[in-house]
Amino acid sequence: MLELNKSGTDRSEPGRLPAQDPGPDAAPDTRPAGDSPSTDPDAAAERVPLRPYLIAGAILCALYFLYAYFQYARFGSPSWDLGIFEQEVRAYAGFDAPVVDIKGPGYLILGDHFSPIVALLAPLYWLWPSAESLLFAQAALFALGAVVVGRTTQQILGGRSGLCVTVAYGLSWGIQEAVKADFHEIAFAVPLLALVCRALLLKRYTAALLWSLPLVLVKEDLGATVAVVGFLLFVYGRRLQGALLAAFGVAAFVVTLVVLIPAASSAGRYDYWTKIDKNGEQDVSMLDSVLGVLNSSVKIEMLVFLIGITAFMALRSPLTLLILPTLGWRLLSQDSNHWGMVWHYSAILMPVLFLALADGVRRSRGSRRPWLASYAKVAVPVAAAIAVAMTQHLPLRDLLRPDTYRTDDARSQAARAALDAIPAGARVETDITLMAHLTSDRTVYWVGGAPGTAPDIVAINLDFGWSRPIQDPVAYAEQLHPEARYRLKHRGGSFVVMERTTPEPAKIPGVRGD
Repeated sequence: MLELNKSGTDRSEPGRLPAQDPGPDAAPDTRPAGDSPSTDPDAAAERVPLRPYLIAGAILCALYFLYAYFQYARFGSPSWDLGIFEQEVRAYAGFDAPVVDIKGPGYLILGDHFSPIVALLAPLYWLWPSAESLLFAQAALFALGAVVVGRTTQQILGGRSGLCVTVAYGLSWGIQEAVKADFHEIAFAVPLLALVCRALLLKRYTAALLWSLPLVLVKEDLGATVAVVGFLLFVYGRRLQGALLAAFGVAAFVVTLVVLIPAASSAGRYDYWTKIDKNGEQDVSMLDSVLGVLNSSVKIEMLVFLIGITAFMALRSPLTLLILPTLGWRLLSQDSNHWGMVWHYSAILMPVLFLALADGVRRSRGSRRPWLASYAKVAVPVAAAIAVAMTQHLPLRDLLRPDTYRTDDARSQAARAALDAIPAGARVETDITLMAHLTSDRTVYWVGGAPGTAPDIVAINLDFGWSRPIQDPVAYAEQLHPEARYRLKHRGGSFVVMERTTPEPAKIPGVRGD
């Protein structure tokens, strides 16, 4: 189990990780000196080559991007998020405020989630102004996490353990599901958390502090994770650094949720509180939310698989405490999308868990419990085997299917024809299918989310999955915008493009005049 200190018998020296004292269950180490890695992290770092991990990282980056690119090319985006983030990055690249019209005309995205770190993608967007650039950036960031996780594992465990963990991390369900979910800001947190955990394991405490600071710019809830990093530093003997970092994390968490986001939000509040205190229209007390953290088999399954992918060895490491803030809000949420193994929510937990696996193996190798010491010898290959076996049910398996690479099917051709019918610079209201293909050079609204704007174009996929089938697309467009009239401009397959025939409104919500 988690061992910050073994009560009564394990007294660590100040500044030393408690787990590096073997404790009462440790047996004398009778192995030859050459059979275990050096305890000097700097010497170990010099001996572990970087090239194999860069090659492995490049392969993983290629796999992630290949999957994401062909999903995009086949018009298979699972949500509106890729379009949202491209609008945000496009605004930063143009040195404008991060307005995301998909969320509503003139909507300032920092009033939704606080992720200013996304502005770092602006230089890439200058070179490659497309949603594909975001998909590539995410693939590279995830792969960078694999490089850090794998090489750190070899430094502390030796042998071929590093490459095994690189495979296990790279194919883990949390990363694969995040790749499938298109781009999200948490891509930045993955390598940052890997670097934080690496620094903690190698006793580079100042580096751990510095790498954790940018996390508060990735997403509003990660201030709580930074506070846990501070707690670990405090326990490891760096009491002043730990206390200051914990205080900073808590302050950043509170200020972001209570001050910064409400200040940027048109509603003047943090909207996601309702994920915890409301189930549909029904109010839920905090006590009921707490009592219901394990009230679903989906939640329990997710927790089992989180620890199971590390062959349960992550439970031996204090690093596992770093996953608690993220798990906390997810289990408290009334939104079932937050509970399970899909979407991107578990990606930031993967580097923590796999470096906790390495730490857990290190702690267990000299255990006086024979079964634990024996299991520690095989835990890393077991974790790699679990990852490979699970992949047959995960997104990357599609890369083995020829249909994945076909972008000339009838549906894709019809979608591209619809795009060609929409002029550059137009204001377009559309659904998820075409959205991320339009955001690079058009103003894009979510269908039904831009009343009063009378967009130039309304483009819809009739097979999108509407609650009620759309029988008359033109009438539907005019129902959305009674202030305007529309005519059918293009129809091909399930895609319909309608253009406005009446003059543009003198004043458009969310659009400022020059």
